Amino acid sequence: MKFAKRMENFGEGVFARLAAIKQEKILSGVEVIDLSIGAPNIPPPAHVMKVLAEEALKPENYVYAVTDTRELLKAASDWYHRRYGVEIDPVSEVCSLYGSQEGLSHIALTLIDDGDLTLVPDPCYPIFADGAKLAGSKIFFMPQLKEHDYIIQLDKIPKDIAARAKFMVVSYPNNPTTAVAPADFYERLIHFAKRNDIVVLHDNAYSELIFDGSRGSSFLSFDGAKDVGVEFNSLSKTYGFAGARVGFCLGNREVVKRVKLLKSNVDYGLFLPIQKAAIAALRSPQEVIDKTRAAYIERIDALIDGLNAAGWQVDKPKATMFVWALVPENFGTSEEFVKTLLEKSNVLMTPGSAFGPSGEGFVRMALVQTADTMKKVAAQIKSTIQF
Repeated sequence: MKFAKRMENFGEGVFARLAAIKQEKILSGVEVIDLSIGAPNIPPPAHVMKVLAEEALKPENYVYAVTDTRELLKAASDWYHRRYGVEIDPVSEVCSLYGSQEGLSHIALTLIDDGDLTLVPDPCYPIFADGAKLAGSKIFFMPQLKEHDYIIQLDKIPKDIAARAKFMVVSYPNNPTTAVAPADFYERLIHFAKRNDIVVLHDNAYSELIFDGSRGSSFLSFDGAKDVGVEFNSLSKTYGFAGARVGFCLGNREVVKRVKLLKSNVDYGLFLPIQKAAIAALRSPQEVIDKTRAAYIERIDALIDGLNAAGWQVDKPKATMFVWALVPENFGTSEEFVKTLLEKSNVLMTPGSAFGPSGEGFVRMALVQTADTMKKVAAQIKSTIQF
């Protein structure tokens, strides 16, 4: 058999090594608390699950959806207007995605030719780079450094790189660093993209998970944003739709048009009961989101207060459902530290190196366990690790 050379760019790497250690522990009867994967465990509101269940019992809903229903697109555009003050044309400026992950893995196919250049944050959610690689793109990493509060320094991108770049991915609130970008960053981003003729994709999956009392914004709410790009948004974290896979691509109609065209050739649309449930979620009272945010704050307090008491000084995240923490001194690389935690404390995290070169020296924890379990994590680390 002969396989595509592009697959040489992908591998299980560190995740496979950690999974093997985790499995050995489980087989020996040890409970491993897994904070490595960002899989939300807060379900949708009860009335949304009821809609899904009722619609799933209707035989007529088992046909191919083929495209998004008008009702779904209108609900998404109404949500953007209500939440961000952004006018979205439901016909030409929005389409659904099987979650942001699917969109991130496919959008570069509509923008990139073999050998083109994509600008990607570093560290970053891996599919930001992997989606572009699938399209044959070369990657230039834009560092997100602690000394700059993890905000991309656009003026540090070499002029020849900016001139060559065709596509760039940006995401705030940011996974894994948890950073939130100030308004003037988006103004500079739009100017940078216009000056260099670059299409921007802003991934906005965490705008509702900001913990200082401020409200997240949309890239599309800034003047000129629709001229240069699109935004992805997702129901996964906001409304507990992680497994149901619903997201949206919104903004520049030329980009949206081509995403729709690509999707018309690779899938048959979202399952109709899921579309109905998504509509119910988008029309939910905002108190639903407030409860989710409060649950994450409780988990953060339980985990971080406990880790600080154990001697590992960790900052509380500004946003997202993650914690981004420096590896303590004398514990080696991020992968070595994660292995130490897994072997001694039975807690699994993700090494920062998995998110790109600038991630080395950090670990990421996903807030996917209850507050009580987070207290248990801190207690197990305190009893087994000497900082």
